[in-house]
Parts: sequence; C-alpha cells; structure tokens
Amino acid sequence: MNTNKKIKYVLTNDKVIRAELKKVIEEKYKNAPVRIIEELCLDDKSTRIDIAVVNGILHGYEIKSDLDTLIRLPKQMNTYNSIFDQITLVVGVQHLYEAFNLIPDHWGVMIAKTNEDGSIYFNKIREASENKLQKKLSIAKLLWKNEAIGVLEDIGYSYGYKSKSKDVIHEKISSILDLDTLKNKVRKTLLLSRTDWRSGTIPMLNGD
Repeated sequence: MNTNKKIKYVLTNDKVIRAELKKVIEEKYKNAPVRIIEELCLDDKSTRIDIAVVNGILHGYEIKSDLDTLIRLPKQMNTYNSIFDQITLVVGVQHLYEAFNLIPDHWGVMIAKTNEDGSIYFNKIREASENKLQKKLSIAKLLWKNEAIGVLEDIGYSYGYKSKSKDVIHEKISSILDLDTLKNKVRKTLLLSRTDWRSGTIPMLNGD
C-alpha cells in the first residue's frame, strides 16, 4: 500500500501575499512609529510600489505572485532603485529563479509559499542592503506640490516659487538639498505631516 501523500501546490496570488505581508510588517514595527502605504505612486503616477514602509528609512516591497508576470520588473527596478533606501522582492516559487537573476544584489528576497490549507508563509532568502542608486529628483517627486513648497519655505527658498509648476519646484529642491537632508524631509512628510491621503493608497500608522 502506497502511503505517500501527494501534496498539491497552491499558486499564490497578490491579494493573499499582500494581506499576510502587511501582518508581518505590522508585527515587526508594532512598537515603533511607522507608516505602511499600499500602492504608493512613484515616477509621476506611472509606477506604483505594492507596499512602502516609512520609518527610519524608506523600504519598498514589490510582490510578484505565482500568477503575476515579470514583464514590468526591469522598468520597476529602475524606478525603485532611484527612490528607496532598501527594496525587497516578495516572489512566488514559480518566478524565484528568473526574478533572482534579474534583480541587483542589494535587493532583499522573500519567497511566498503556501501551506496545505492555502495559507501563506515566507522564507527570507536575502536581506535587503543599502541602495546606492538613489536620485534626488526622484525622491523629491514623492512630495505633493504643497508639501514641496513647504520644504522650500523651511529652507528659505520659497520666494517666487509658489506659482511655479510642481516639476520646477521639485527640481529646485533637489538642486539645493544634499541627499541625506532631502531623504529626511521626505520621510518626515510621509510619516508625520501628510494626512490627506488620496485614493489608491491605504496608509496605516503604528506606534506612538
């Protein structure tokens, strides 16, 4: 009698991975101030990151489930590298090897797998490390126009710029501030100052 039980692998999808990943992130930062943002718009709204986590750094999580494709990943990589301090790819087993060969070494990698009951669990393959490909202008573009003007006011350069386009204001900010100062101001805005979140983002603030 053959007692071997054949386990059927259940393909992962974005919805179930995202729900479980949010729980993992919330637990990790449960005692710290953190903003967890779904579908954060980047690159003038042409690209979104699945989950952005804002605390001491800006960490982006991109999900590629078994039911997704990797077609957009190369373009997404360029955008994410220009903005985030750290990036982690959360990938289904079906795409692991192909995705691992596409992404740069500083990206973290988590595999999303399914238990027999269809629930999701994660195996961390590689920790995310410092991203040295960030661009000031890309980071400045995370600011809405009123927020960008507020930054210029803080540093005494707002005169004559309130009527300018958002692009001109972002250019000005990125030309004046050094990278670390700019990142600090953007993180502070996303974490503490922004309250009027627009449709398409689901922010969550943990900690005191």
